Order: sequence, then structure tokens, then C-alpha cells
Amino acid sequence: MALRRSRFVFQMKPPGKSAELQNGQRRGVGRASASGELERHTGLEIFINNDWHESKSGKKFATYNPSTLEKICEVEEGDKPDVDKAVEAAQAAFQRGSPWRRLDALSRGRLLHQLADLMERDRAVLATLETMDTGKPFLHAFFIDLEGCIKTFRYFAGWADKIQGRTIPTDDSVVCFTRHEPVGVCGAITPWNFPLLMLVWKLAPALCCGNTVVLKPAEQTPLTALYLGSLIKEVGFPPGVVNIVPGFGPTVGAAISSHPQINKVAFTGSTEVGKLVKEAASRSNLKRVTLELGGKNPCIVCADADLDLAVECAHRGVFFNQGQCCTAASRVFVEEQVYSEFVKRSVEHARQRPVGDPFDVKTEQGPQIDQKQFDKILELIESGKKEGAKLECGGSALEARGLFIKPTVFSEVTDNMRIAKEEIFGPVQPILKFKSIEEVIKRANSTDYGLTAAVFTKNLDKALTLASALESGTVWINCYNALYAQAPFGGFKMSGNGRELGEYALAEYTEVKTVTIKLEDKNP
Repeated sequence: MALRRSRFVFQMKPPGKSAELQNGQRRGVGRASASGELERHTGLEIFINNDWHESKSGKKFATYNPSTLEKICEVEEGDKPDVDKAVEAAQAAFQRGSPWRRLDALSRGRLLHQLADLMERDRAVLATLETMDTGKPFLHAFFIDLEGCIKTFRYFAGWADKIQGRTIPTDDSVVCFTRHEPVGVCGAITPWNFPLLMLVWKLAPALCCGNTVVLKPAEQTPLTALYLGSLIKEVGFPPGVVNIVPGFGPTVGAAISSHPQINKVAFTGSTEVGKLVKEAASRSNLKRVTLELGGKNPCIVCADADLDLAVECAHRGVFFNQGQCCTAASRVFVEEQVYSEFVKRSVEHARQRPVGDPFDVKTEQGPQIDQKQFDKILELIESGKKEGAKLECGGSALEARGLFIKPTVFSEVTDNMRIAKEEIFGPVQPILKFKSIEEVIKRANSTDYGLTAAVFTKNLDKALTLASALESGTVWINCYNALYAQAPFGGFKMSGNGRELGEYALAEYTEVKTVTIKLEDKNP
């Protein structure tokens, strides 16, 4: 089956069996390739000015399927000269009088809606590419990641013609008002755990506000970003509005962070790299920076909680996406009265979690992204064993080809253990015990991170007390990973700066200009 969008072509092996999902009844969903293999490719290049380009250096890099460890294809490897070329194109597209700047706000919103339409049309293709590149279950990519992408584009499409300034009362000699204007050329550096979704979280508000973008996808997972480039051209965005430069952090990422003609950069990734991005941005032109970084997120289960709900949410909160989530429920604090029962039920859930081929509709957990992450997780599991945590289940790799780790649960975890302090980014659930609300507040906040938190209780006063006291950008009550395009997302402390999503994201991509007009004095 050939999938063509501009010069972006994949030739896939013909399916060896039906591509439909179990009788083909789930909204017509079917993987775009039964084999999940790519035989050849063209157009896996740098996307600048709505065209495909080879890298200036002539280098390429490979992207691998973590389920099989086989090479999928090779992609052009960008570097600083390619970023310079992309920035030049983005600057030209942003110039006053350009087709993009002349486009009215309603038409910008229409383009975003049309891009969402094409993602709906090619949803199975995009989900297939995402699954091949990341190893995440296909159904998760299709129903969660792609659903989030489409809704985010549609949400910000609706904002495009509603970004307004204010009139400001001063005195009767002047008229004073504000304008909200686009920042200009924006850089975006996206991660490998949600490659397409995190790209859209940055691209949608940037384009909604009238900016132009230079994007670097994670080197482990560039395929869906490149495919989206072909859709952007097909929709009819003017050349230079969106430019995509695949490559590595120390080259492309550093060039975007430090480029003097990029006015804003948005980064999602580790706290360590986030510091480097912010330092580079401050040295170049003091560009504004939004950072969505790591987390060591507390999930607090009170004795009066609905235990079935709490166990299920905590399980999904830590194991979803192979545990590779900045929002992962990676410190589960359980009140002592229900601790033993919670551990027992959590172990049952973990043992029953299906791990394996991400294209199997029964699979809920695929492989880790690469060998480096795989080794790090296993090393942290070993540290938990050595430091005295009780291994309840899992704790090792699956004996299968690929980078699969068994769902792992630790009980009797204490705050000083590495698995309770470090971001694991893998399928490991540390469960800690607490006695009082004041105690758990202090322990939950005793971290440099502050991204998300969750509280499970039937007592509204207790829930609101905890929500107020927890040092976290998001607090979920009796739910987990409840993320919406309408609601802002971001972190306290070393979990980041700024907010993505919702109306709050618009402030990150606009400048506020004050205009004051002196009125003619008509007094005699």
C-alpha cells in the first residue's frame, strides 16, 4: 500500500491478514500496515518553505522500531545551517505584507480546522507511524493521541478570531488601547513519548496567533512530524509558515534555542535539557521560553476513597504509555488503614496487564523507547531492591525481542529511596504509606518537581485542602490524566515555566502593545 502526501511516500508490505480490528466494528479503525514494516521511503527530508530538502551536510540518521529493534528508515539529519535556512524561510513568511500576514484571523482558523480534517482522514496512517516509531499500542495512538491532536487544532482554530486587546480608561485627553500581536518566529522542540501530540500543543496556539514556526521533532520519533508537514502543505498554509528540521539536540535543538532571529522557544523534555534550552535562549536574544519538564508526581489515596477507582486510576496513571509520561503517578501515597488492600489490588492489576506487540488489540503496554531508557529503568528497579523496597511483581525484562519490561510494583517504599525521588519514566509503581493529611502534604511537596498531583477521597473539604496545599500545576481529584485542550497545563518549580493549552497558552505566543492617541483639545 503506497501512502502519498506530496513527496512523502511510504511503500508498505501488503497485509498478511485483515487490517480491521476484530470484525472491523470500531469506527472503521484499522492499522495502515499489518506488518508494521516499511520497505522503502522517499521524502523523509527537511521540510522548509513547503518543500523537501536534503540536509546541507548530506548526513542521514536511522529511526528504529522499539518493538523489533529493526530499522524503519533513514531521515535527513539537520544541523545549524539547515536551521538557519528554516529560520530565513519563517522570517520571510512573517514579514509584513506576506501572504500569511495578510491572511485574516478567521481564515487562519479555517486552515487549522482543515488541518484537523486531514488528520481525521489520515488518522489510521498517523497512528500506525506513531506506533511503529514509539512502540505505544496502536489503539492508544489512534484513540488518545490522535483524538487529542484533532481536538487541540479545533480548539485553537476557534480562538483565531477572538484574540482581542482592551480599551483602557486614562483621562479625557487620550484614547488608550492594547493590541495582542504575534511574537514572530517561534521554535519548538518536541519529545519522543508523545511525538505528534506535543507537537500539536505547540503548533496550534502558535499558528492561531499568527506566528511562524521552526520545529525539531525528537530524533527517536520523527515520522509523524514529517507526515504532518505534508498535510500542512496540502491544506494550503503559505510557504515558510511551518518548517520541520529533524536532527539531534546538541545540533538542531541547540541551534533553535540560541538562534538570534527566533523570538520564542517551546520545549518539552527532561529538566536537565530544559536548563540548557533556557541558558542558550538567555545568551542569544533573551527570547521568551516555555518549558514543560519532568515530574515526580504524588498520587494520594485517602482511607475514605473509592478503593476500586483509586487502584484503577493509579494503575493507569503510572503504567500508561509504558510509564513514559511526565505526568506519571510515580509516587503513590496510601493511607495506612487501606494500604495492604491497595497494594494487593494493585499487584493484581499489574500482573494482568497485557504486554507485547503494540499492533495486537489486546496489548496495553508496548516496549520502552530505546536501549538507554530500557537500561535506566532496569537499573532503578535494581536500586529499589537493594535499598529495601519490597518487590511485589515484575522487576525484570520480558524474554522477548524488543525493549519490554514487566509491569513492576514496589511496596514498603520510603522517601529516601531512588525510586521515590528520581523520575523513572518506566512501568514501575512505588507505593508509600502515610498516616495524616499534614504529613502527606509535606512529603508530597518534598521534591524539586511540581507538575501534577492526584487526590482520591470522598470528602470534599479534604480534597480541596489537599488541592490548595499541593505545589503542583495540575491537581486531579478522583481522576487521573484528565487533560483537555481547554485547560492550561504546566508545572511549578523545576517542572517548567509557562502554560500550554487553554486560553493561557495564547499569552505565550503574543506580544501586548499599548497604543495611546492624544485627542485634539477643543476647549475654548
